[in-house]
Amino acid sequence: MAKINQESIPAIDEEVPTQIKNPELVRERRRHIIDSTVTLFIEHGYHKTTTRMIAKAAGFSIGSLYEYVSSKEDLLYLVCKAIHEEVQDAVEDALSNTAKEREQLAEVIRQYFYVCDRMADHILMMYQVTQFLPHKWKEQVLVNELNITDIFIKTLGQLSGKNNFPKLSGKILNLVGHNISVLGQMWAFRRWHLKKEFTIDEYISIQTDFILGLIF
Repeated sequence: MAKINQESIPAIDEEVPTQIKNPELVRERRRHIIDSTVTLFIEHGYHKTTTRMIAKAAGFSIGSLYEYVSSKEDLLYLVCKAIHEEVQDAVEDALSNTAKEREQLAEVIRQYFYVCDRMADHILMMYQVTQFLPHKWKEQVLVNELNITDIFIKTLGQLSGKNNFPKLSGKILNLVGHNISVLGQMWAFRRWHLKKEFTIDEYISIQTDFILGLIF
């Protein structure tokens, strides 16, 4: 299963407090706990997975686990936030490594889809168990989901009307941004079937042509 990029997990999250003062240690330990949580949720389901099971899978005592998180809900929130941060990092890298606007957008799509491939289990789990979260966390997960789409909308806005890139209306920016977000996640949701017909690179190529066709 794909592992979360260590740098994508915040050292100390103000909304998920920790008793540990060392930011590097918090980042490292939460990474292991999150990966273990995803595996257990997928294998056993949200309700049947206990914090004791998570602690054992991650190599912690139950007391040590509670030094980093206080509940399963905290862990799900951290998974969702890590997905968002990894997408953000991938988009920033893509924009910095290419020159022409069309190529920049194609690279943004490619890198985002690779994130969806690497973190497919995390994305699938996020949607499966969000319904069980308390209202506070459920709202925050939905905000994080829209924040991912906003990354693409803002990227398109930066490219819009620049050199040979068409000038896009606000409605089109919004629609294409949502298309990118959903088509990437579709690979995570439907990979059990799509992998029978396509490699991830073939999928990226076809969907990139489709998205660019909405613009050019």
